Parts: sequence; C-alpha cells; structure tokens
Amino acid sequence: MAVNFADDIPSGVLPARVKVVLAHDLAPECSGKVQNLLAAVRAARKRSTVFAFADSDGRVTPGWLRALVTPLAEPGVGATTGYRWFVPDPPDFWSLMRGVWDAVPAGTLGAGDNRFAWGGAMAIRKELFFEARVPDFWQGALSDDYALSAAVHAAGQTIAYAPGALTPCREHTRGLRFFGWIRRQMAITRIYAPRLWWPGLIAHVFYCGGMAASIIASIRGNRFAEWALLAQLSPGMLKGLNRATLAKASLPEYEAWFKRHSWVHAIWVPLATWVWLIALLSSAFARTIEWRGRSYPLRRDMRG
Repeated sequence: MAVNFADDIPSGVLPARVKVVLAHDLAPECSGKVQNLLAAVRAARKRSTVFAFADSDGRVTPGWLRALVTPLAEPGVGATTGYRWFVPDPPDFWSLMRGVWDAVPAGTLGAGDNRFAWGGAMAIRKELFFEARVPDFWQGALSDDYALSAAVHAAGQTIAYAPGALTPCREHTRGLRFFGWIRRQMAITRIYAPRLWWPGLIAHVFYCGGMAASIIASIRGNRFAEWALLAQLSPGMLKGLNRATLAKASLPEYEAWFKRHSWVHAIWVPLATWVWLIALLSSAFARTIEWRGRSYPLRRDMRG
C-alpha cells in the first residue's frame, strides 16, 4: 500500500502483514497518486515480474488479480485493465446516478486494443514498464492511467480488457461532491485524451438538443415527435441494460444487488445523458481541479 503520509491512512483499515510505502511528497510536480505509485514501484521486490495497481476504494474479488494478469501472456499485450462498478448498498439517488454515469466508459472496453487503462485496475509487465519509460511519462503528470496508456501505445503495445477484473466500489456520494467529481474526471480527459473529449462533447450537444426538441414538439401535440423520442432513447437504455448484464456476469458475488438495482442502468440513462453534458460543458472551462484537498493547475504539458 502506498500513501503520501502516514496520516493519510484511516485507523483500523490496514490488513495484517501489509507493507506500507510512504511517498513523502517527493515529487510535488506530480499528482499525489502518481507520487504514491512512483514510490511503490521503487519499493517493489526485485524478483517481481508484474506490476498490478489498485485504488483504495475498490473491493477486489477473489479472482481479480489472476484475471487482470492473465492477458499479459498474450503476444503484443503491453498492459491490461479492468474497470469499476459502483454498487452502493444501501443505495441512494446520487450514488446510483454516479454508477449509471460512470458505467458508460465500461461500454467502450472490449476485445482488441483499448484506448485507455483504468488506474484502479491495471497491470503491466515490469520489464515493459521500464522499457516503455512509464516513470518518464509519469514525471509531472496528473493522471497515472492516461500517462501509462500513452507510454504503452507509444511502445507499440496494446491494452487488453479483463472483464474478470471488474472492481466493485461501495462508496456513497452526495450531489455537490458528485458534480465536482465528474467535472474533474472530464477536465482530466480534456487534457489527456482530447480525441475522446471533443467527440463526446459534440455528440452530447446534438443528442441532448434532439431530445429537448422532441420533448417540446411532443408537448405541443406532435405525435411523430413522440416516436422520434422513443427511437432516440431506446438504444441508449438498451445499452445501459446490457452494460449491467455484463457487469453482473463479471461480479457473481453481487448478484443480489444487481437483481434489485440494475434497472436504473436502463431507466436512468436519459437523465444521465444530461449529466454527461453538464460534466463536459463545465470541464471545458476548468483551469484547475481539486483532488484530495490539493489544487492542481491544468496544463497540456502535464500529459506526461
């Protein structure tokens, strides 16, 4: 486990025989998470052959590590990634909405090369980690996963998705915290992955504009607009339901939760689409972000 300072560890959460690495803010030009990972890599055992990374808010399943590491044996695979799935229990509106909102990127992960690795569940062979100069990409970086993804792709390697490494997160959130979080996520994406951010913004402007026009026309009595709205919303809702179905297959331990709450991943998709638009628009004007009590300026030279 890697943290910046010992005070960052809540009392009573450490398992027995865990090794704790303290970064001590040795690379202030990087984000706190990147500092922690650099310290952890330096402290890794020399006989290690794979680096696997997990976030503190994830509750990994028994087969998580095996699923994450196995694809690294395939030729051309430089890194592997899982993803997170929010399973708040008991549920509340904002925690469920965060899950619906955050599940969308999961639908972009699949067979073949993937555009990014998610930092809460990613692995890379130790040899390639240094050959691809990941520590150099992390210097001055804000995002650990986007920077590692760029290093792997620059080395001509692919990123494989490991469905078995889907990571349940049981955290709850509230409205203001949720909107601050999604703004930060999209602001980081705008800096590190503009080829993802710009199409996302344009698509949501047109999609939400079309949805609003259909709703207004329907209220005014246009029956064709009702069918147009149904045709517009149905594919997204079906995709949301499909994402939940696949997540349920990857997390059999949470079958009971999915039976009770997976319906929100279909019904709430239209609302989550507007939340996506809010996140994208607000991130367009972000010049700084707040992350774990620290403010970071957003600069293009932070891409690593």
